[in-house]
Amino acid sequence: MTMGEKNALEKAADYLSFMAFSKKGLIEQLEYEGFTNEEAKFAASNCGANWKEQAVLKAKSYLETMSFSKDGLIEQLEFEGFTHEQAVYGAEQNGY
Repeated sequence: MTMGEKNALEKAADYLSFMAFSKKGLIEQLEYEGFTNEEAKFAASNCGANWKEQAVLKAKSYLETMSFSKDGLIEQLEFEGFTHEQAVYGAEQNGY
């Protein structure tokens, strides 16, 4: 593991400890922080995140502040980078 990969992995863990991310969203956030695409992908692939559970958490956070139809919530989760399957799971685990 390179120093960049190690630091990206630590940053990914930091983010996931207080905020839900899709894999794609986490990669984009890490790239925004200055990590290379390769380092960001490595971190997202090796951080141990359950992306379906991340979709559940992200859906919950949205529903705590806004109202959504099931389709609207799924679309929002997909916009955040979750796959359709993950987005549907996230919505359904939050009562839809």
